[in-house]
Amino acid sequence: MSLTVTLPTVEETRAFGRRLARLLRAGDLLLLTGPLGAGKTALTQGLGAGLGVLGDITSPTFVIARVHRPDPVRGRGVALVHADAYRLGGASDPRAEIDDLDLDASVDDSVTVVEWGEGLVEQLVDAHLRVRIDRREDDTRVVELEPVGGDWARRLDTLRHAGPVT
Repeated sequence: MSLTVTLPTVEETRAFGRRLARLLRAGDLLLLTGPLGAGKTALTQGLGAGLGVLGDITSPTFVIARVHRPDPVRGRGVALVHADAYRLGGASDPRAEIDDLDLDASVDDSVTVVEWGEGLVEQLVDAHLRVRIDRREDDTRVVELEPVGGDWARRLDTLRHAGPVT
């Protein structure tokens, strides 16, 4: 059962990411999709703030992947791996490019967020969360969270019943 939320501003997108981070644990994989400028990185900034990781979270488009270690003082002890598969796919087998990133080496002990990774990284784990972000002309973001396996449906239900999401 998916969950859809409407977020009127970029700051509310980050705040929703902080709230979603409360549900996350090591081994989680989130696949973010949506057009350029939809708010994928803003949501990930909120996730990073909620997890308490070090470093500024910026779009990894040109570096492909960044690892943000947990802050020893305020962090939850879980790293955030933020990857962007947007520029991948020029090879005959784009999954080989994903393999070169070695995401499987860190997926068990971190929260892994992959922008544009649908169809490329699902095999890393048994269950994942699909996050589709669309941006309307008035800059409102519509975020749809779709659980795929595992206990994601239960966790999203917890988020749904925790009160207003914005």
